[in-house]
Amino acid sequence: MRNQTSTRRGFLTGKAFEERLRFLPPGASEASLTNCTGCGACVETCPTQIIVMSAGLPEVDFRRGECTFCGACAERCPVPVFAPEPVTSFSHVAEIGDGCLALNFVDCQTCRDVCPTMAIRFRPRIGGPFIPTLNADECTGCGACIAACPVDAVAMKPMETADA
Repeated sequence: MRNQTSTRRGFLTGKAFEERLRFLPPGASEASLTNCTGCGACVETCPTQIIVMSAGLPEVDFRRGECTFCGACAERCPVPVFAPEPVTSFSHVAEIGDGCLALNFVDCQTCRDVCPTMAIRFRPRIGGPFIPTLNADECTGCGACIAACPVDAVAMKPMETADA
């Protein structure tokens, strides 16, 4: 889901509203969020503390950590917001941006080290450090790479626009 947010900087630079992606907890959908009472039970029970309340609804903040797909949020929710079957991936994948240290000739492989599915690999480059490649088919969208990246060069994008 996309949200529009207004910031003071955006207003002063002529970009009064910027679009940002909003990521729902695993197993939740836009339709099922209409059942959400805003009780915050999913926030309290998340072991990695990545679920936060925004405008009275839960969303995932990958800068806080990764989703382990444990299902605790779905188990604790008193209303039918989450899918009944266990969820093992999101409908988005990681995307490594141009600010990546390795792409800028600084040796860093932090995203690879924390990726639980090994979807991020590094390939050799002549005259510089290894460069990252992402296998979108193996990426679950858990967000481990986002929280670990020292320069915020990793983001998420919807799977339908992901490059394989």
